[in-house]
Amino acid sequence: MTESGLRSLIKALSWRLTGSTLTFIIAYAVTGSIAIAGPVAIIQVILNTVAYWVHERVWNKVKWGKIIANG
Repeated sequence: MTESGLRSLIKALSWRLTGSTLTFIIAYAVTGSIAIAGPVAIIQVILNTVAYWVHERVWNKVKWGKIIANG
């Protein structure tokens, strides 16, 4: 049972949208500045999307805990 690279990418992007929205809200609440909160959220999107995708691809190679259906 494997997951395609495209599926991992789509999952990463949907998670980043959620996480980055929260990052923007927190950065805005702390700073009171959209000019600061915006770039913080954008940087977070880029770095964490790449990190999540790499993490998913590495775990996809780990056989431990996978259940392979007979069929």
